[in-house]
Amino acid sequence: MSEQYLLVLYYSRHGKTADMARLIARGVESEGLEARLRTVPEVSPVSEATAPAVPDEGAVYCSLDDLKNCAGLVMGSPTRFGNMAAPLKYFLDTTSNLWLTGALIDKPAGVFTSTASMHGGQESTLMSMMTPLLHHGMVIAGLPYSEAGLSTTTTGGTPYGSSHWAGQSGDHSLSDDEVSLCKAQGARVARLARKLSAD
Repeated sequence: MSEQYLLVLYYSRHGKTADMARLIARGVESEGLEARLRTVPEVSPVSEATAPAVPDEGAVYCSLDDLKNCAGLVMGSPTRFGNMAAPLKYFLDTTSNLWLTGALIDKPAGVFTSTASMHGGQESTLMSMMTPLLHHGMVIAGLPYSEAGLSTTTTGGTPYGSSHWAGQSGDHSLSDDEVSLCKAQGARVARLARKLSAD
């Protein structure tokens, strides 16, 4: 395969979505594919940029080339009123040229999320993230029920993608089921990337 990495792209405000991204990356790498962790900057409420070009800590900011050249994508966001967070949506809104050139067509993609409340819109957020990826022609991969954690979880975890119930104060650690589902999702998208890019 020509592409050598799977992009794990996320926005995280309080660290739980970032924790999930790292677990998904471990799942990717368990399949022998590099996981490239990338994030997006905050959206500035004023017209000039207020954030440094490189974040002080954590993953570096995603470039359009990171997205263009990936073998597949797993994308995550905390829930914002049942939708993805604005910084991630803003980044996706800059990808028109990739859409015009068909750069992402037939590449696999998955989505993940974290919420403060148990029923805070996990599934609607996951589906909101799928919509622009479908417009890009990506092949959406959820989590199959062969993953035992989908049937045993009492917190997060959906067939639309992995999820986490962080709690109102963000003090809930990822459960064993949430951890296993994150790793399984990364591994599944990595396997699909290899199959879909095989010549």
